[in-house]
Amino acid sequence: MDPADSNTLHIEVVYSPAAAQVDRVLLRLPAGACLGDAVRASGLCERHALEAESLRTGIWGRMQPLQAVLRDQDRVEMYRPLKVDPKEARRLRYKRSRSATGG
Repeated sequence: MDPADSNTLHIEVVYSPAAAQVDRVLLRLPAGACLGDAVRASGLCERHALEAESLRTGIWGRMQPLQAVLRDQDRVEMYRPLKVDPKEARRLRYKRSRSATGG
């Protein structure tokens, strides 16, 4: 491993604007960078007209604040807002399946 590389983080930032679509950016950031740095450096907010401060974000599927410090090889995820409450969506699916089966 190159000694100069120990001061560099390799980070992947992803955002899914719609189901089955993923916009992915690979970054090299200085050691000590935080999640917010990765979000800003990715350019995904500008590309998708998002406000970084109001985004829900995470690292490897776990919600994290923008101040969370990154480690090498982290995957930063930007989550889009839910359009339907998950509990309500399950209730509606159940209701549709019951009416389709005649029950």
